[in-house]
Amino acid sequence: MDPEVAAFLKRILNTIGLVLFFMGTHSTFGIMLGYAYPSNNHITAGNVVYYVWLAISLPGLIWFLKRLWKEPIDFGHNDHQRFDE
Repeated sequence: MDPEVAAFLKRILNTIGLVLFFMGTHSTFGIMLGYAYPSNNHITAGNVVYYVWLAISLPGLIWFLKRLWKEPIDFGHNDHQRFDE
């Protein structure tokens, strides 16, 4: 496999894996364990920690993904001649 294609697939797999991990952890702790919803109309320390972690990790995820996809991959298209030339 070409190194450029491998680098592109690595970016795609890193993106999918990280987003699935983010969604899985937040749905587990938030929805399944109930930290996303106040119990008996009272906000607990677990709710606060969950939302603080959500507020920190979401911008961190977006920042990492923007940094990951910022640099274009050079597929070497300039080395090949076009067919119509």
